[in-house]
Amino acid sequence: MNALEQNRYTDAWAALGATLPRPRAVLAISAHWYTNATAVTAMAVPRTIHDFFGFPDRLFAYEYPCPGAPDVAAEVAEVVEPRWVGLDYDSWGIDHGTWSVLAHMYPGADVPVVQLAIDALKPLDYHLDIAARLAPLREHGVLVVASGNVVHNLGAVDWGRADAGFDWAQRFDEAARSVVVDAPAEVLRLTGHPDYALAVPTPDHFIPLVYFAGVAGTDATRRPEVLIDGYAYGSLSMTCYTA
Repeated sequence: MNALEQNRYTDAWAALGATLPRPRAVLAISAHWYTNATAVTAMAVPRTIHDFFGFPDRLFAYEYPCPGAPDVAAEVAEVVEPRWVGLDYDSWGIDHGTWSVLAHMYPGADVPVVQLAIDALKPLDYHLDIAARLAPLREHGVLVVASGNVVHNLGAVDWGRADAGFDWAQRFDEAARSVVVDAPAEVLRLTGHPDYALAVPTPDHFIPLVYFAGVAGTDATRRPEVLIDGYAYGSLSMTCYTA
């Protein structure tokens, strides 16, 4: 519901969008395009995907009519070579992991967007390597946005803890902060944390953090910072980083 709400998280995203130099395009990595291949959207007009259920009708009615960027998609495929990235012209679009954030950063939907699929068949070090290969795109006006949750355990949600985190969620989130801020290229150390299995029962929401850290870890002149932090329903971390 963050797409339609105003709260301290959406205010932080809006302020970030207003502060950053206007990008040529956004390259988004969303936890919700978790599939069996590495691909990038390459259509001129990506559709708005409503990949959820059980929410109010007005959320399903929301559209984020941003343009695509086929030229940037081609650059993504080129810059990661010899890794392979397929060009997706018709199967995906912009899902809510992407548009719920960009709706606040760029509410006019006037910045071109391409989205990178997370290949569920690949290990974490593959994604870290892809991220490092994507980093040079930032020098060509491409803003990389990774959308997931550092802690994401829906099976442990406690609706009575709307703005609080379980002890284990806080421990893992704090450990992630220490690594991401001080040594982002070493983000995979977190897989050895005692609370990793609880915090990351499935990797889909954690892998966007790997992409962020992989990009940030290539540039020693840009130290990652916490944009905003917090918890939701005990088992979700809302920590956001910039670099």
